[in-house]
Amino acid sequence: MPGDLDEVRLAVRRSLVETGVDTVLVACSGGADSLALLAAAVHVTRPHAVRVVGAVVDHGLQDGSAEHTTRVVAQMAALGVDETVSARVQVDDGGIGPEAGARVARYDVLDQMAHHFGAQRVLLGHTLDDQAESVLLGLARGSGGRSLAGMRPAFHHGDDPDGPLFVRPLLGLRRSQTEAACAAEGLAFWDDPHNQDPRFARARVRHVVLPTLERELGPGIAEALARTATQLYDDTGLLDAIARDQLAERYDDETGFDVRTLEPLDAAIRDRVLRLAAIRAGCPPSELTFAHVLELRRQVANDRNLPKHVQLPGHVTAIREGDVLRFGRTI
Repeated sequence: MPGDLDEVRLAVRRSLVETGVDTVLVACSGGADSLALLAAAVHVTRPHAVRVVGAVVDHGLQDGSAEHTTRVVAQMAALGVDETVSARVQVDDGGIGPEAGARVARYDVLDQMAHHFGAQRVLLGHTLDDQAESVLLGLARGSGGRSLAGMRPAFHHGDDPDGPLFVRPLLGLRRSQTEAACAAEGLAFWDDPHNQDPRFARARVRHVVLPTLERELGPGIAEALARTATQLYDDTGLLDAIARDQLAERYDDETGFDVRTLEPLDAAIRDRVLRLAAIRAGCPPSELTFAHVLELRRQVANDRNLPKHVQLPGHVTAIREGDVLRFGRTI
């Protein structure tokens, strides 16, 4: 059987080889997951004409972060990447919390880096453990199927189909495997203190909730949660595709919806159509909750005491006037 190092390399090879990619940007924090990912990317692309750019993002949230960034840049260069790049970002939680705010800032700058270098793909080092944690966090928030579907294996930032494809090659592997891969290559990895900090929900899930579930329910919980995410991802993807088609038929950026055209839709599709319209009007997807969508659903059925206004994230207002539900900037 292949060892952990071989498993990591195989997962990365499947994401890069024979894809027509000539430049790939690999996000690296210096942790075991991203270091193993970067080392594997360098290894599997050597026989091919693929340029590997190692990228580190400094969120400025910890003391000594600039010095850490310098160390990671040197480590990436030592691994043999073709180029290195680093950036410091300003994290604005915008009411969504520091973890989500850091993620938004990180993906924004990675997308900019990829465009700068002409990278068709951006590799992220999330593992099966991260996926299981995401499913539990989504369950705790009551966020529905979209959050329970966990992290997407691949996506375009901002849903821009012409932008670089963000890919998570290691979603099928455990964190212990990336640590073993680093050990096999003699790579010293960084353990982010935030991963141990109980102030953060993900840290509590990682060190308290998942171990408790494993102890009380038996081993294999993380794998089961990840399987659930995979199944829900496929289901959610199908429903979202149907909703996008329905949005294109029923929605106009200027005039909005004629609510009578929404009434025949099943609730699962109608809610998705309303959510997509709100996002199209400028609502940040990460801030648009089920409570907001539920209020929009009420306005579709509400034909009394009009007009009605619904305040949405991102300074967007939904207005029901007569048979029309439209979205505009909050004044």
